Amino acid sequence: MAIGSGLGAQIGIAAESSYGVFVAPTKFPEFNKESLVLKKTTAQSSGIAAGRLMALSSRRVVTQREVSGSIELEVANKGMGVLLQALMGTTVTPVQQGASAAYLQTHTLADTWGKSLTIQKGVPLTTGTVTDKTFLGCKVVSAEFSCEVGGMLTATFEFDGKDCDEGQTLAVASYSNMAPFHFGQMGLKTGTFGGETALDGVRKVSVKIERPQATDRFYANQSALKAQPISNDLVKISGSLEMDYVATTVDDLHTSDGATSLVWEFLGPIIASTYAETFRIKLPAIKIDDAPPTVDGYQVVRSTFNFQALYDGTNQVAIEYMSTDITL
Repeated sequence: MAIGSGLGAQIGIAAESSYGVFVAPTKFPEFNKESLVLKKTTAQSSGIAAGRLMALSSRRVVTQREVSGSIELEVANKGMGVLLQALMGTTVTPVQQGASAAYLQTHTLADTWGKSLTIQKGVPLTTGTVTDKTFLGCKVVSAEFSCEVGGMLTATFEFDGKDCDEGQTLAVASYSNMAPFHFGQMGLKTGTFGGETALDGVRKVSVKIERPQATDRFYANQSALKAQPISNDLVKISGSLEMDYVATTVDDLHTSDGATSLVWEFLGPIIASTYAETFRIKLPAIKIDDAPPTVDGYQVVRSTFNFQALYDGTNQVAIEYMSTDITL
């Protein structure tokens, strides 16, 4: 029996071959919290019956079913590929580096059609029995990555899903020896694309990638379930840099509305040769929206600069992930 609290919970993930068709989970990320739930739309008959003073239970119907929610976790040095692929859209095969045990995944922006997940969660009763809730057709609609002084690199993935199935068998979770990326491994560089240099004074970074989709595709002949969401707007990438005012580099970009390439990376232990565990976000062009530094008392001047990422006309936004994962 499991522990009858959140200590006994689990999350399992698998990429689906067809939207909303169950695939047994094979990846079991360690997570901080989740909010995945079934949402149902109901309609209640308002028919009049002589002398009846309340609505009739048998005349309430479920007209739509869908799933929404999020998973928050620490970005680890293994097992992140399935989530990154569902976010970015490109079909990725890890590339071996030399003859070493290091494999590089390069996730660039593409349409996310066909990139859906089965997400199964085990929720413990106080008795220690773990109940199964399997969410089908889960599409990533946004993901936010964040790291600050003294902290871990965390990610929050937001999902839209097709349905919840409570009749599946709960998979047996297995965990490999994983380590999280953290502030001590963090670097941030700006400048000309391909020639970025380290930016001093950075205390916190966040990047959010939004994948707008038509999530309201409910049609006849679908048994109250939605058809696969379709991209219906431009990808939106935004973020923020919390910095001590050690130089005017970012402030000048705010003033001029100039563009700069941004590389945010975490370099962990060496896997083999010169290949280190790596998580890297590459934004070829960002522009600073606000805010220039202001003085608020005796403390070191500190500002949070918000930015938008844009297409530079040549280079693609990418997430690079180096690990020992041979497959996603």
